[in-house]
Amino acid sequence: MTHETVDVTAQPAMRSRRDFLKLSGMTALSVGGLMFLAGCGPAPQGDGGDAAADGDAATAQLGDGKTLRVGMEAAYAPYNWQVSEESDFTVPIENVDGAYADGYDVQVAKIIAEGLDMDAVAVKLEFGSLIDALNNGQVDIVCAGMSVTLEREAAAAFSDSYVDDDIIMIAKKDSSFAGATTFADLAGASVLGQAATMFDDVIEQIPDINHMTPAETVPMVVENLVNGTCDVITYSKLSAPKLLEVYPDFIQLEMTDAFTGSVMPDNAAIAKGQDAVLDAINEIIAGITEDDRQSMWNDCMDRQPA
Repeated sequence: MTHETVDVTAQPAMRSRRDFLKLSGMTALSVGGLMFLAGCGPAPQGDGGDAAADGDAATAQLGDGKTLRVGMEAAYAPYNWQVSEESDFTVPIENVDGAYADGYDVQVAKIIAEGLDMDAVAVKLEFGSLIDALNNGQVDIVCAGMSVTLEREAAAAFSDSYVDDDIIMIAKKDSSFAGATTFADLAGASVLGQAATMFDDVIEQIPDINHMTPAETVPMVVENLVNGTCDVITYSKLSAPKLLEVYPDFIQLEMTDAFTGSVMPDNAAIAKGQDAVLDAINEIIAGITEDDRQSMWNDCMDRQPA
């Protein structure tokens, strides 16, 4: 996994994670999960302009400088989800009585809040309203499994990514394709992905294979590999370690060829005009090691709702 800063001027066609993984759902399998919901909530927005002009990240401040209101769906596991009990991994959901948020975005938001000497709370909102919520002062920051796009970048300021997922391929260890390292090595293979997602779309980049009719859900994709009805499946790179734990007869193909346009970054967003704040956030994000990112991801995969 590589930490990638997205150059929006160089990637006009970059898609959000929801363009890659739609409602067809990594929810029924312990090795991966994605869901959607909605909500609403209030919060003041700090200016940050003077700090940006001074170029001094130490003076950066979001909102009231005390409570970091984090916009998210709280329904998009393993990135964020809602629970009814407080734990070391949760933050309160400000606009839902007795509810708490957990997930990968929450863990990163807590790290950002600590770095800014603030306390994080979640504000539960519909995904499509999160950027507007930044600009009308409902939330101070968005951490919600959101990737920067040209359209979003025009409306908000985005951090460097705090995790980057990608698409890899999985086969059985005893498969004749287990040693494949190039697309050419997969000639003749039956390759399966999830319907209506990039996990199916990228298969078109592999020549001379049998591009199977996609399965509706990730559990169905995995089941096909288990049953031997396909030779290779496409899968989330971040989720692969857990998959390989559950299925020790699976192997990740060590490819030298790579899919084009398959990287899925996760970026935080704040309102524009707060350059010093953004610099401070990027510094905090840079301090999260790749090992810590994968460890947090694995832990969230274990905790996420079934």
